[in-house]
Amino acid sequence: MLPWKRLLRPLAAVLLTTALAVAPAAAAHAAAPSSGWNDYTCKPSASHPRPVVLVHGTFGNSVDNWLSFAPYLEDRGYCVFSLDYGQLSGVPVFYGLGSIADSAGQLQTFVDKVLAATGAAKVDIVGHSQGGMMPRYYLKFLGGAAKVNTLVGIAPSNHGTTLDGLTQLLPYFPGIEDLLTTATPALADQVAGSAFLTKLNAGGDTVPGVHYTVIATKYDEVVTPYRTQFLSGSDVHNVLLQDLCAVDLSEHVAIGLLDRIAFHEAANALDPAHATATTCASVFS
Repeated sequence: MLPWKRLLRPLAAVLLTTALAVAPAAAAHAAAPSSGWNDYTCKPSASHPRPVVLVHGTFGNSVDNWLSFAPYLEDRGYCVFSLDYGQLSGVPVFYGLGSIADSAGQLQTFVDKVLAATGAAKVDIVGHSQGGMMPRYYLKFLGGAAKVNTLVGIAPSNHGTTLDGLTQLLPYFPGIEDLLTTATPALADQVAGSAFLTKLNAGGDTVPGVHYTVIATKYDEVVTPYRTQFLSGSDVHNVLLQDLCAVDLSEHVAIGLLDRIAFHEAANALDPAHATATTCASVFS
């Protein structure tokens, strides 16, 4: 990685965070927020009839991964839910480490719980990193296509990466280095060419009836090359963040945790009938 990129990427994160903090209240949507994030009394509105299920990435969890995006959706009137999945025995806080096929089963159970509580017919799913890829197993092999309208993957590991790429996550999660010396099935499953990914992508990337959006950044240092994140299919919208805002320098973690340009494009995917152009100015929307 070039030295100037090492300097500019943290700066980009700071700028995006600052923009989020100073964006005027007048720029917020007029719609009243829902009754809460992971509030099972929340009932979807006519304008947003599907609850949104957020799926964290490797080493993430249901709270930390979504501290910015969940409120972003709440403020726009969505019922928002997130789950923890893929926990290894004896490993607290850090999730998304177990077998991805098993994790997809946990997502299946969670979606059923959300549908039962909200009375909705389907959910939409937004996932970051592994969380943008793992739901595809649920859609393809566990009957999820009948229960999901839209899947939005933010920097998803759809076709895998190298183990070296996955280790680039380590600086963001101090204390997890030792996990790489223990059994971490999710890491093995995400290595390009793994048996899991071969099964997942055999016969096509998508299934009928589900709308797919992938949002990637060319500065991704974890899921590489970044274009392997994109999907092929008749109902796929692949988006490169820098085509929306050339000066956005977000890398793999920032795009999912705090990038309001990516958030705006994800919101467009959730409500395409009311989509608006995503630009650099979307940090203030």
